[in-house]
Amino acid sequence: MDGESSWVIQCLNGTARDKVVCDSFSKLNNEDSKEVVQVPVNLLPDELLERILACLPIASIFRSGCVCKRWNEIVSSLRFLQSSSQFPSGKPWYFMFTSSDEPVGYAYDPILRKWHSIQLPCIEASNWFIASSCGLVCFMDSDSRSQLYVCNPITKSHKRIEEPQDLKYSDYSALGISVERRLCSVNLNYCVSVVKSKQVPGNFFQWDVSIHIYDSETMIWETPTSETLSGWRAGNDSVICDGVLYFLVHSTGGDRPDYRHGLITYSLSSRPTHGSLMRSFIPVPGSLTCGRLMNHKESLIMVGGIAKRDRPDIIKGIGIWALKGREWQEIARMPHKFFQGFGELDDVFASSGTDNLVYIQSYGAPALLIFDVEQRQWRWSNKCPVTKRFPLQLFTGFCFEPRLEITP
Repeated sequence: MDGESSWVIQCLNGTARDKVVCDSFSKLNNEDSKEVVQVPVNLLPDELLERILACLPIASIFRSGCVCKRWNEIVSSLRFLQSSSQFPSGKPWYFMFTSSDEPVGYAYDPILRKWHSIQLPCIEASNWFIASSCGLVCFMDSDSRSQLYVCNPITKSHKRIEEPQDLKYSDYSALGISVERRLCSVNLNYCVSVVKSKQVPGNFFQWDVSIHIYDSETMIWETPTSETLSGWRAGNDSVICDGVLYFLVHSTGGDRPDYRHGLITYSLSSRPTHGSLMRSFIPVPGSLTCGRLMNHKESLIMVGGIAKRDRPDIIKGIGIWALKGREWQEIARMPHKFFQGFGELDDVFASSGTDNLVYIQSYGAPALLIFDVEQRQWRWSNKCPVTKRFPLQLFTGFCFEPRLEITP
């Protein structure tokens, strides 16, 4: 298929033999010079070759391991993984599920502008809860919440986390993960957060909300706070930025009729106890729908549909906001030509992002739109190598950083 690359499967099986043109490095002295200085790659010392290969995109690193035995040994070594941790991971990828039932799909690489066919470990269905941070992806099943995994989708290394009994069977759950970044380290510490919301029996107005935190270093779950909210419930979206847990809450009716949604902040370092959640409440701007929270270089941004005032089930546009203190600042609004490019769009759509990129797609089509936060630029991805086969086929996905050195 056009644009498809199954480099992970091929290279790991040793069946890929793509021709790699890297016999020499050339340098032109000036326009009139006819001399070309060539240095055979095989003459380079291992340490220098490691640093050169570590600068390549992830897909090219996998392919380089198929060039020769020496290169394969280099990119497979622990020292290479430690060396690659000193370099930025490049731009985040977007994995698009192409089945409403099975967790299959393609990952988009914005550097090479290619779709790669990769197989995700652990996850059993595309509707599982998903969160990512610094190369790690966390999966939690959407039924009993009894299966929780942390994995590296590139290397397939994974670990199952034993969840506490009280995590199961909540009405709504919001999953988050944050990796503690350390230079020159392969094994990193991380925390997993689950915000659970459960309706008080017989009372739709009140909801029990609790926050559960897992620390990979101690391998212990804690529940630092649990309280009953009146007129608000938590949803399925949360993110951790710079040690602060953010999650959206939705109105169930009450003393703030002007607001349909709000934001709750919770410090993971101080971990305040009972009665503190609504004191951190921040209103969400306008008549927003389908809000999604994202980590932009440890600062919070939010993507949401801007609903019509008289028809809240129909959106007239999509905006992106950044949280500055306790105020929202609109940083971008999707141009109308891109909004029209999605075709028929109701009040739901998928969006995910980290670092500099935000990915947006309609549930009803595999078209993928990319927004660069730093450059303020919108663009379409290359066409995904899949077509819609039936009217009710849904597409969704998640964003993650491709890294080789990270292990759960």
